[in-house]
Amino acid sequence: MFLETDVRRVECVQCGKVKRERLPFLANNPFYTKRFAFYVGRRCRASTIKDIAQELHLDWHTVKELEKQYMREQLRRAGTPAPKVIGIDEISIRKRHVYRILVSDLVRERPIWFGGKDRSEASMDEFFTGLGAKKSAGIRMAVMDMWKPFRNSTQTHAPQASILFDKFHVLRHLGEALDKVRKSEYARLSGKDRRFIKGQKYTLLSSRENLTLEGRRSLKLLLAANRRLNTAYLLKESFGQLWDYSREGWAKRFFQNWRESLKWQRLKPYEKFAEMIERHWDGIAAHCAVENKVALGFVEGLNNKVRVIQRRAYGLRDEEYLRLKILTCMLPAL
Repeated sequence: MFLETDVRRVECVQCGKVKRERLPFLANNPFYTKRFAFYVGRRCRASTIKDIAQELHLDWHTVKELEKQYMREQLRRAGTPAPKVIGIDEISIRKRHVYRILVSDLVRERPIWFGGKDRSEASMDEFFTGLGAKKSAGIRMAVMDMWKPFRNSTQTHAPQASILFDKFHVLRHLGEALDKVRKSEYARLSGKDRRFIKGQKYTLLSSRENLTLEGRRSLKLLLAANRRLNTAYLLKESFGQLWDYSREGWAKRFFQNWRESLKWQRLKPYEKFAEMIERHWDGIAAHCAVENKVALGFVEGLNNKVRVIQRRAYGLRDEEYLRLKILTCMLPAL
């Protein structure tokens, strides 16, 4: 049995104060053991700090500090990352366009860096500086959205890496173009003709297989009632075929035919979308290479996890705590 009297006291030769020796099984908070700190940390993976504090009759700040110690130990055991394929995305942490950059290892399927002051090229440079020139040279592919600062920073620090534009971000731009067509049609029509369009935003943006029976009926009625929306919807659905090609020439021919079909359709948002695809073609055509086939669903799944973390905490003001929560959300429990 261990007693407090067994702790030795020593006189510090530097400051002259008497201090107690540090025991390896104690947490950073000397009133709790590491085993208890790890128990609290495991519980906080699925519950809020407030709930665990009430259950264990502890102070809120005590639970938070114990969880932070647990998460730091998770990162220490995970080791220093040396990614081969990275995913780059920005995360909004507050209103008024306050962003941080999130970098993930797409092979090991875990986030490896969360930081920067915004989503600028200088903030992206911080990741590569921390990673080091040797490990940056080992990156063979970077998946990102079409944000120019991310691309510039990657080309500077990892010029050997292939750059792929994330399919989900590209399709999100197409969805926004479809919604602009919907809004313009709603503004153009009046009276009873508007009833088919009102409240159908997510019916149009969702894939047909994800709609309920009632949603499919509403979609069928809407497309039958409005010819321009019907054309825009069919073009949106067919565009997804672009990622099925294994040769760039075939993909380019498909895109040119898709763009040709926009003529005489008076779909200005779609024409702007096609111009954007043309400007960023290299990052989209890279999907055709066999060695560039990666599972991109992890990136969207991670974004959903981050949103859940932020929603559960009702807005995290402690950015270091948010960083630890995000970087450990995919790591195994201790």
